Amino acid sequence: MTAPQLIPTRGIYLTDEPVVIEVSDPEGHGIPAVLEVSDLGSLLRTVVAPSSGSADLGPLPRGSYGISLVCNGIQRARSAVQVVAPEDRSAVQRYGFVVDYHPDRDPGALTDIVRRLHLTDVQFYDWAYRHADLLGGGESYADPLGNVVALDTVRELVRACRTVGARALGYAAVYAVGQQEWPRWRSHALLDAEGNPYALGDFLRVVDPGDPAWTTHFGDDLSAAVRAVGFDGFHLDQYGWPKVAVTPQGERVDLAERFVTFIEAVRHRLPHARLVFNNVNDFPTWATARADQDAVYIEVWEPHTTLADLADVVTRARSVAGSKPVVVAAYQHCYADAPRAAADQATALTMATLFSHGATHLLAGDGGRLLIDPYYARNHLAEPATLDRLARWYDFLVEHHDVLLDPDIVDVTGSYAGLYNDDLDVTYPGAPTSGTARPGAVWRRITRRGDWLVVHLINLSATTDDGWDHPQPPPGDLGTGVLRLRLVGGGAPSVFVADPDGLGHLEPVTMADGGTHATTDLPPLQTWQLILIRGR
Repeated sequence: MTAPQLIPTRGIYLTDEPVVIEVSDPEGHGIPAVLEVSDLGSLLRTVVAPSSGSADLGPLPRGSYGISLVCNGIQRARSAVQVVAPEDRSAVQRYGFVVDYHPDRDPGALTDIVRRLHLTDVQFYDWAYRHADLLGGGESYADPLGNVVALDTVRELVRACRTVGARALGYAAVYAVGQQEWPRWRSHALLDAEGNPYALGDFLRVVDPGDPAWTTHFGDDLSAAVRAVGFDGFHLDQYGWPKVAVTPQGERVDLAERFVTFIEAVRHRLPHARLVFNNVNDFPTWATARADQDAVYIEVWEPHTTLADLADVVTRARSVAGSKPVVVAAYQHCYADAPRAAADQATALTMATLFSHGATHLLAGDGGRLLIDPYYARNHLAEPATLDRLARWYDFLVEHHDVLLDPDIVDVTGSYAGLYNDDLDVTYPGAPTSGTARPGAVWRRITRRGDWLVVHLINLSATTDDGWDHPQPPPGDLGTGVLRLRLVGGGAPSVFVADPDGLGHLEPVTMADGGTHATTDLPPLQTWQLILIRGR
């Protein structure tokens, strides 16, 4: 039996756009069905659902919403949508990728994943002729590693992204020069202590990204690419090294400073473009996050190997991000050699960590492919069960955007939990609760948004290895969890619980008043559970 699906027509909607949901139900409802639109646990509106076809929900106010296909009180399918004002769109980034630019390819594989996972931005990886000569190949060429690129295909994919609400960002390495262009740029090289140019194997050499001649050339190339291809902006890549180098003229170059100079030069040339700079292994996030670019994007490598490391990276990024979205590229190499279920669980724990700390994850892209390698052409075609789970988790991310990704959210775990505080905690008979990511425990985190409290519970009870890229067993059975909350006055607050592997929506639970504190039993914890406490 094929399950019904709900897929929005766009990855994100603007406030003046009608929200339209495509309903696909091969088996048919058999009974009347409706689409329910909910806002953080509150039913907003219902619309009669077709058995197949499009349902127009009309314009929705600014916000994030869960969408359910309901028959006879039973949820048969779910999705989510986000509606933003045009001036707020820059503050949202759910990132995907594309690598296939063969002539006459169907853009539908890309637009389908954009819509299903609610992606807002697509990185066009290795679309260019050469790193230091983006458009020099004419209308059709092989990229530096021999992959066929047709510029008409790139243009068509850019247009396709726009039709489904996503921005198209062209990949561009900020200081990489290939063999053909090297004679022109060797005098601008970055040299190591022995006087040799820094290089990526024998493939690319590195130049000073802040050199005026280079920034002028690079700005010209990017401007030409916008005119020729139509990109909405650029993904500005680096390799994480060197941190400090010298030029052939003996000048000492601090790359943290030079990257900021480079970003500002590109911004001057492209004032309206979306610019996303890659802080490889968190270098130099502290500097570039404050530069005039549009997201705090970090590609993580060793020594950032554990779930706790990911949490720390995001926490540092949010401390300097302001209102910019935080995106982490954590490539799930484990799909290359681990069983699908074990790799899926590793990915779920990675997403739970990133989402609960206020970041999104660059993982999925064109045709349902997953990133397992920094060279994006080496990717993994996800199995249907993996894509189904990703869709559920991305639905969850979108629906609960305001209590996950709001830049004003603060961590209050150390102020509320524990015996000394005794304000809010969760216990299980089957495992201890921990304020840090620890194998064999439930990782508990408490955040505050205004006067709302949010508790995140991540089930590590069955894990023996907290590496985010290591295969993981199914979540352990913990028994019934108990939430205990100090009362303030006026009765118990409203408490809601949601699980991306469950119904996906916030469902109310009843608190039992016990004097100074109230308690409630929690639904079974699978991988990640979110608890929202309002009216305290």
